[in-house]
Amino acid sequence: MTLFVVATPIGNLEDLSPRARRVLGEVDLVVAEDTRRTRELLTHFSLSRPLFSLPAFAERDRVSPLVERLRSGQSLALVTDAGTPAVSDPGAKLVDAALDAGVAVVPIPGPSAAVAALSASGLDSSRFLFLGFLPRKGDARRAALGEVARSGVTAILYEAGNRTGETLADLSRALGPRRAAVARELTKVHEEVVRGPLPELAERFAAGARGEVVIVVEGGREPSPEAEALPPLDEAIRERLAAGEHVGDIAKALARDYRLPRQEVYARVLALKDASHPP
Repeated sequence: MTLFVVATPIGNLEDLSPRARRVLGEVDLVVAEDTRRTRELLTHFSLSRPLFSLPAFAERDRVSPLVERLRSGQSLALVTDAGTPAVSDPGAKLVDAALDAGVAVVPIPGPSAAVAALSASGLDSSRFLFLGFLPRKGDARRAALGEVARSGVTAILYEAGNRTGETLADLSRALGPRRAAVARELTKVHEEVVRGPLPELAERFAAGARGEVVIVVEGGREPSPEAEALPPLDEAIRERLAAGEHVGDIAKALARDYRLPRQEVYARVLALKDASHPP
């Protein structure tokens, strides 16, 4: 009665660990994001196990029968199309339900696109913020960009190849010339990691990028001791907005007071202004 959370290769099949291969060959059922992709993986390693589909759009509805299997004493392996399940991929609801049912949940660690990109980015890896895929548009996207702008730690984002240029342009506008890395097709034949300031990367990938993409962005500068004594940035912004000050003037003044990049503060001022005046 165990749910194994099994990380699978993000490209190079040699990255499947011996332990993961053993578990996939021993469990009663393999729960897959896409059974076609997982069947190819199992066939490559001469493994033959029953498969159960658990795509993101149907995860909530398909969890109950899987939990019943676990309660009956079966062992299941949860996999995604590539990388670690439940990390910006389906699986989190099954893990939660299994834990609620008293089932043992055992991670079988392995490939992760986020960690692989971070390790090759050349940016600070001592602390990082993983945001997965940014919201596509609107207030939610602006708020997420503001979160990246305010973060003092390295940020890691996932993006589809055809939206990479747009996202880099938005990051460049919100964060200015921070250093970043664009990692695409990690562990595959056409693997590429491009490093540079955000404006340069936005220009290079303006037409998009081929394949799966991870964007790693350096964190903002730590606030000065003087800034530590100031009220929280959001509070200061809201006070100035309430007083009717212009967005640009607020950004300029608070960037100076808090010793933060002006682009970061400007993005946060816009986000709070939009939040206070919903459409």
